[in-house]
Order: sequence, then structure tokens, then C-alpha cells
Amino acid sequence: MLKLIIFGPPGSGKGTYSSRLKEIFGIEHISTGDIFREEIKKGSELGKEVKKYVEKGELVPDEIVNEVVKEKIEKVKGFILDGYPRTLNQAKFLLSITKIDAIIDLLVPEWVIVERLSSRVVCEKCGKVYNLRFLKPKVEGICDVCGGKLVRREDDEPEIIKERFRIYEEMTKPVKEFLRKQGVKFIEIKCESVDIPPEKIVKEISEKLSKLLNDNP
Repeated sequence: MLKLIIFGPPGSGKGTYSSRLKEIFGIEHISTGDIFREEIKKGSELGKEVKKYVEKGELVPDEIVNEVVKEKIEKVKGFILDGYPRTLNQAKFLLSITKIDAIIDLLVPEWVIVERLSSRVVCEKCGKVYNLRFLKPKVEGICDVCGGKLVRREDDEPEIIKERFRIYEEMTKPVKEFLRKQGVKFIEIKCESVDIPPEKIVKEISEKLSKLLNDNP
């Protein structure tokens, strides 16, 4: 079973693409952001611990994130990691516990991210993400999945988006360099349009992934 990582700045479509690749390849989509949001919502011990860092605007410590990811990947045969690894320590830990078949690297310009996220809304109940330009709900303002209200996140303002983009680039560079040096294969996907359909990107990822695996059985 495939073991993948997907990299991309906030708003690059990681969640959307991962959920579709999950169905195509029969693997689990593991999003650390989704896991932590769910735990905070449940009020679990992990959620309370994570909430302390989130409320201060700090990153959750590596040891907590590593343990959560380890527990998740031990329960599945194949996966696509979304939002992890974010630091060198996390990357080193990951390679110490499992082999990664490939990394999907979404290369998206800042201006595309700003345009996309300015149009993004999320369900306040289940967290499903929509985009009012190209991934609209069936009924305006209402989630297709659970009927919850769709809202715009506070951190989807242009200046905040640009800062998040800068932080992502800064943090991810050494992680990618380390993984390349360890021989992990990268698939680069350029997304240079605001309205490019998700199906087109998923098709390109699937084709490049299949070719990579066939060339390196």
C-alpha cells in the first residue's frame, strides 16, 4: 500500500486532493490539523493540551505531533500525510518509523493562494471546505454534508494569508531538502491558475505517481 506525503502552502488544495487520492488508491488521509481540531472539539486530554498552544498561536510540540502520527499510521496499511512533517525533527522521526514511497509537492504562487483563500468558506459544524469560485455548495451558505452554516475563517484575510505563505515556505524548505537527501522521490505539481478544476490536478498527480512507481518498482 502507498505511503505518501503531500506538501503545499495553506489553500493549495491539499485536503481536497488528498480526499480524492484516498478513494483512488484506497489509502487513509491523515491530516494533523483535522485530528487536532476534532480533539479540541471533543474536549479530550489531547485536545486540551493542543488548545493551549493553538490559543497562543504556537506550534504544537514535535513530541506530541509525532506520537499522534505514529499512533495513526500504525493502524493503517497505506496513507497520505497532510500537514506533517513540518519540522526537521518530525521528518527524521517519520523516516525512523516508516518508509515513504513519494512526496506530492504542490507548487502554487502566492497570488493564487490569496485569490483562492479570499473565496474560501468552511462548515462551522463538520469543517468541510468550499470555494465560492470553483467548489461551491449545492445550496448557498449551507454545507452539502451536514447542513451546517458556511463561514469565512478569520485567517483568510489577504495580509494574514501572505504571512502564512511566507512562514510555510520558510519552514518547509529545510524539511524538503532533508527528505530529498534521504532519497525520497518527489512529484512536483504546478498549480498556476485560480480556477483549475480539482479533477485535473488529481488526474495529473495519479498519472505521475503511477509512472514513478512503475519506473521504481
